[in-house]
Amino acid sequence: MARMLPVIVKNLFSRPATRRYPFKDIREPFPGYRGKVYWDVSKCDLCGDCARACPSQAIEVNVEKKEITYDPFKCIYCGTCVQTCLPRAINQDKHYTKPATAKQVEKMSIPA
Repeated sequence: MARMLPVIVKNLFSRPATRRYPFKDIREPFPGYRGKVYWDVSKCDLCGDCARACPSQAIEVNVEKKEITYDPFKCIYCGTCVQTCLPRAINQDKHYTKPATAKQVEKMSIPA
């Protein structure tokens, strides 16, 4: 017990070893960081290459309804859909986004 006393006193007056993420200390993204996926629906031609290339099947393209369904909770943020999109309608953000509190699926309608 006596050997632990100096360690206890040191820890009592030193800074915490962990960060207060997401409340206070937000770290800058690392090089090569792949963030949130978003669409520019005006460029999309509904080819479906993104849905075929997605390894986690987070993207569904419905040509009849002219609709894209994206489930961010299935997405592994690999960037494969961004690389396979020929009209460059899909991009990835490199900015911090807060953790989601509710599960939500995004549906985007393509204008005619």
